[in-house]
Parts: sequence; structure tokens; C-alpha cells
Amino acid sequence: MNNQSITKEILKWYDNNKRILPWRKHLTNRQKEYFTLVSEVMLQQTQVKTVIPFFNNFIKKIPNLKTLAKTRDKKLMKCWEGLGYYSRAKNLKKTAQKIIKEFNGKLPNNIDHLKSLPGIGDYTSSAIMAIVFNEQFIPLDGNVERILKRILYLKTKKEISKDNLQKKKSLFGKSSRPSDYAQSIMEIGALICKPKDPLCHKCPINNICIAYKKNDFNIKSKNKSNKVKYFEAEIYKSKSKYLLVKNTKFNFLKNLLIFPMREINQKKFRSSINKSINIRMSNMDMKITIKNKKRKKYITNSLLLDKNDIKNHILPSFTKKILNSIMRY
Repeated sequence: MNNQSITKEILKWYDNNKRILPWRKHLTNRQKEYFTLVSEVMLQQTQVKTVIPFFNNFIKKIPNLKTLAKTRDKKLMKCWEGLGYYSRAKNLKKTAQKIIKEFNGKLPNNIDHLKSLPGIGDYTSSAIMAIVFNEQFIPLDGNVERILKRILYLKTKKEISKDNLQKKKSLFGKSSRPSDYAQSIMEIGALICKPKDPLCHKCPINNICIAYKKNDFNIKSKNKSNKVKYFEAEIYKSKSKYLLVKNTKFNFLKNLLIFPMREINQKKFRSSINKSINIRMSNMDMKITIKNKKRKKYITNSLLLDKNDIKNHILPSFTKKILNSIMRY
């Protein structure tokens, strides 16, 4: 199967199987620019099914670039609440402001200019060039990497390096429909060439896949294993109110409301008789012991939050998980 045949089969599959997504609607050029920008930033480290409701709510309340540039931080963070990686929202607003100021309110159609925008790297800039501007780019996300690793049976550290995978993208060739083609390859990775239990019998290019022929679908990853860290969350309660603090202490969830916490060693965690919960965050597995304490007279940057008034505050999922755990205990 040559490049032209690969392209033809992938697009044929896409036309018959693509998902209906809110950012794939028939849109004006200006809407397509904005919807793609927002969705691609949201999709950084977050799955499509998780993003959809957040995207719909975000677009409803912040419908265009000009509105985003002027949106107050509190409203912006409320619209992003629960999606995680909150720096993405802040960078998205900065990007909107820079586009309006430096690019006349339009997404730049130059990849270097796109990379100059806050929070826009190699993948997102390539995705925008392909999807919005119909240029010959194939974004190298986890889905595309997985397809290449299986088709070409790439296993060694050198073979799965980012530089080598960038070169191996030439396997896919070029298309007269670059926007659809970029999305079609990522779609196959998401729906067919899944990390576990790939649906090889539905794959339009399984006849060139070495992993399929060898019946070996294990993927070698460059990712380092998650670090395990131990914390003690201090719970100060007054009637139905819980004390939360603005996080200026830890690198994660900067300036968001969390329970007062401190990092402890593994020995102290294991010796604790308190309730504990596990939370995974980015590349860190957090083991948190919950300790009830008498309320201090004053804690800097703190507030008392009534459990019935949560919706009026911007709380990360991290804090909600601990709160829910406490309330069930």
C-alpha cells in the first residue's frame, strides 16, 4: 500500500465514522478559528468525552475571541472549573489578548506566529494549521504516535523518540483535504488504535501494520512513572463550614482554593490512623491523609466555605474530591 492508497483509505474511513463534535459543526471562518483554538487548548492532556460539556458551556458564556480577551478572571476560571490544568485557561485569555493586539483579531496562519502565543506549542500549532488553515500538517499527539509505533513496530528508545516519530509521519503522505486528513488520523487513534484492546479488524490500514501481523500491541512509552508523594490535609470545621486557603505553597493548583496541607514522608503517612484518599494529578500520585484539627485563630489567605454554597466559589476537582471524601466519612 503506497502513500496515496493509505490517504484514500483513511479518509474513506473518516467520512463514514467520524464523531459529531461541537467544534466540527458547519461554522463561519471566524467561528472555526475560535472553536478550534478553544477545543485544542482544552484537549491538551484531556480526553474528548471529558472536554465536550466544558466546551459547550465555555462557548455559550464566552462566545468569541473579543469576549474572551475581556472576560474577568473569576468568570473565566468558573467556566473552566473542573477541567483541571488551570494555567491553560489563563494562557487562553492571554492568547486572545495577543491575537487582538498583534494580529488584528485573527488567528495567525503562520506556525511560528502561532507558537509565539501563550500555551501554544508544537502540537497545538500544527493542529491549528491543519484544521483551520487546511495546510499540510499532521499533529503528533498521543493517538498519532501510537499508530506509528504499531504500524512500524517501533520499540527501542531511539525509534520512539519525538524526532524519529516526526520523520516517520511521512508514512501518511499528503492529502487534498489536509484539515480532514489530520483529524482522520487522530480519530483512528482515538477510536480504533486504542491504548488497550485496539479494534484492528475495523482499521482501514491494518494490512500494513506490523504489530497486527505479529499480534503484539504493547506500546513503549517515553513517559516517566508517576512520582508518589504523601500529604496531610488539615480539616478545620465550624458547624457546616470548612476552612480553605488560597494555595501559594505548592506548584500545583497555584492560587486556587485547597485545604491547608503539608507534605509528609512515607513513614509518617503509614503510621497515621486517619482516613486517607488517593488522587492522581499530572505526573504525581498523591496519597493524602485526612486529619481533623481544632480551628486556628487565623490562617493567611483563608476563608470559611459552607458546603451548601460551593457553587458560588471556584474550586478545583482536587478540593471537591477531598470535600466529598470528608462528607461521606
